[in-house]
Amino acid sequence: MKKVTSVFWITLAITLILSFWGAIAPKGFENISGTIMSYISVHFSWYYLLIVSLFVIFCLYLIFSPYGKIRLGRQRDRPEFSYPSWFAMLFSAGMGIGLVFYGVASPVSHYINTPPTADPGTREALEDSLRITFFHYGIHAWSIYAIIALILAYFTFRHGSPGLISATLEPIFGHKMKGSWGKFIDIIAVFATIVGVATTLGFGATQINGGLTYLFGIGTEFWVQLVIILIVTVLFMISAYSGLGKGIKYLSNANMALATILFLATLILGPTLYILNSFIDTLGAYIQRLPAESFRISPNNEKEQQWVRDWTVFFWAWWIAWAPFVGIFIARISKGRTIREFLSGVLIVPSVVSFLWFSAFGMSGIDAQNNGVDIAGLPDEQALFGMFDSFPFSMILSILAIMLIGTFFITSADSATFVLGMQTTNGSLSPPTTVKFVWGFAQSAIAAVLLYTGGLQALQNALISAALPFSFIMLLMVFSFFKALRKEKGEKKV
Repeated sequence: MKKVTSVFWITLAITLILSFWGAIAPKGFENISGTIMSYISVHFSWYYLLIVSLFVIFCLYLIFSPYGKIRLGRQRDRPEFSYPSWFAMLFSAGMGIGLVFYGVASPVSHYINTPPTADPGTREALEDSLRITFFHYGIHAWSIYAIIALILAYFTFRHGSPGLISATLEPIFGHKMKGSWGKFIDIIAVFATIVGVATTLGFGATQINGGLTYLFGIGTEFWVQLVIILIVTVLFMISAYSGLGKGIKYLSNANMALATILFLATLILGPTLYILNSFIDTLGAYIQRLPAESFRISPNNEKEQQWVRDWTVFFWAWWIAWAPFVGIFIARISKGRTIREFLSGVLIVPSVVSFLWFSAFGMSGIDAQNNGVDIAGLPDEQALFGMFDSFPFSMILSILAIMLIGTFFITSADSATFVLGMQTTNGSLSPPTTVKFVWGFAQSAIAAVLLYTGGLQALQNALISAALPFSFIMLLMVFSFFKALRKEKGEKKV
């Protein structure tokens, strides 16, 4: 523990205090977190929509600008990982559990339960269901990750700065980032990471539990989910001990293999032609309506406005809360790539893969719904298994799905322990195993507390609350990065 900084001890203390509070006073914890979330979602919805759209615009600008030729490292540096391994790792860390959890649930819900504008069950609701899902998992989500990853990789590998969020703000604030203000910035980033990852682990635990309930009748009590979290914690600790080049890399490749098997099985056993037609049609609609959807908040329609808060704002907050973790991890594995190569890869490839995934699983779920299977009536965590129940080999597919959720769970938690260790050891690219273990247990404890205090709603409350302060830091990072780029190119300082 010699390498740890005060950021480690302060953030760990905050995490332990909140965990203890949630454990002994769950109702009070749930009420306060709910109040904070409600205030933010009502008063800052416009802000979330605006900044995420600005991130997209900035990423697209960099791709087509002369800055795109700049390499994330020295000119002689080349990528450490091949394209397949790079895509597998960034995709597993960046989306993983979310795709499996919402692959069927989101499109079916937008079609039957919560359509954004149309009447439930209508053709308009059906057409909107997949397009909206594309919107929530497309380039907006990945631009959030790309911003953090790009800026960190640039300062770390090209300027030799420590891999800390605070170090990226030195072009604006100078040496203040080496003192207490810098530590404050890093504490916010670390805490946002803990909450974001813990939330996702909570979703993963509930879906594994949901699959076991649907298949074998195992109860959905908290203690079952706690056992799942404990088992997975042990497994990702073993993976963390193996290191970045072995544990995470091998698990990420295993994730992609399992995901590919499930995707192909769903594409073949499901309504294949309908899936392919829906993918092409929705891709066109997504591109066509992207600008309007990016800024849609419906101030004159309370129902639509509430929908935006419940869905779009929630997803933007989720990606922002995950951004420190995913961004730092993607930065770590992206040394040697140019800005244009990096952004093109991070924005386009995972988005298209997500679109294909949701087309296959979402349209298969809707097809099953229209043929008499009540997918919409199932809890979100069981929707995937309800859809598989309409397929041949349903038990095999469901077991493979549980295995995929588990490996995504392990990979996300493993990657997070690396990132948290890095952020609390002054940016060390090889944080001590002991530090990674401490953060592994801490994020599992937060996930358990959030499930204990309010289940999925408590997870959503925590996400939206934790994302807001870090979003301000992201805006500062963009300004600092652009200032550094202009200085490197010899242009007039901003």
